[in-house]
Amino acid sequence: MKIPKARKLPSGKWYIQLRLNGESIYVTGSTETECIHEAQLIKAEHVAGRRAELRKEAKDLTLKEAQERYLAAHKAVLSPATVRSYDAYINHRWTGYRDKALAKIQWQQMINDELAVPVSAKTLKNAWGLVSASLKDVGYPVPEVKLAQVPVKDLDYLRPEEIMPFCDAVKGKSYEIPALLLLHGMRLSEVLGLTWDRVKLNKDKTGSMTISGAVVRGPDGLERKATNKNKSSSRTVPVLIPQLYEALAASQQKEGPVVGIHPSNLLDDVKRACKRANVTVCGCHDLRRSFLSLCYHLNISERQTMQWAGYSDIRTMHATYIKLSEADSSRDAETVRTFFQNATQNATPAEEAPEIGPHA
Repeated sequence: MKIPKARKLPSGKWYIQLRLNGESIYVTGSTETECIHEAQLIKAEHVAGRRAELRKEAKDLTLKEAQERYLAAHKAVLSPATVRSYDAYINHRWTGYRDKALAKIQWQQMINDELAVPVSAKTLKNAWGLVSASLKDVGYPVPEVKLAQVPVKDLDYLRPEEIMPFCDAVKGKSYEIPALLLLHGMRLSEVLGLTWDRVKLNKDKTGSMTISGAVVRGPDGLERKATNKNKSSSRTVPVLIPQLYEALAASQQKEGPVVGIHPSNLLDDVKRACKRANVTVCGCHDLRRSFLSLCYHLNISERQTMQWAGYSDIRTMHATYIKLSEADSSRDAETVRTFFQNATQNATPAEEAPEIGPHA
């Protein structure tokens, strides 16, 4: 049975987009073979009329049952953090509708009631994403609804002149190493997943870190993953911050995880350090953003910055993380202003300009 070609996602998973009677159906799998097999089954069921039967059965499912079916069917290919989020959406969102049959739900009213809880627009959008995926999965038509617009947040980061005061504020603290690893461009999950056998320190005070594996929040707490967020996330980077080299070299522990602090405690420590240094108050991920902005400020090539930070998509880095500091913006404006000033000063006066015309 002919189906579209399977494509590989940056995460390493495979997907196929089927079109059945005008309906788009996304099939995912951890391997190409698994994805193709699942797509063949779905298409075969459709041809045999099974999807029509499933749609009739789906109207009697409750919203909670539909979501739980989706989660059970896809749990093996979802990250622990995603499973944790979906569990929370199933158990804490749509409280007045969870036990209603799908056919009896007024979907826009459900959205409106949830907004009155209140809930952030981003959380609502993510929770609705699970609902719509669950409806598709059981063959129930996904209704058209209007969601609240997700506001664009001005993300925090340390400006170049704030970085050294922050480094001074964390020096000698119990959280110095994880704070500097975050400032090194690593994700929090990568910091928690870094082990000493992947850290190499040389006598000339250079070194490197091989970033592979991660620790994320799962349904049952912190879980260690053998893989990173995407293929580009697994990388070896040089130790770029001398203070980080000194802290790693001075550590008495050289086995197991490099960082043993809980992420919630680390977040509080980072914020306190920012306040103590009198710099922009940042969270853990803001320090990663600070590193990328520093690379931009220092004119480090985008390709090199992507490699150090483990990005596979330059558009994501541009849209979300690279932030022009006010100093850089002023510098660029002055560069353009100077160009026009010099051009004006060097221009030939109008009265001295040679006459150009038919009699010249």
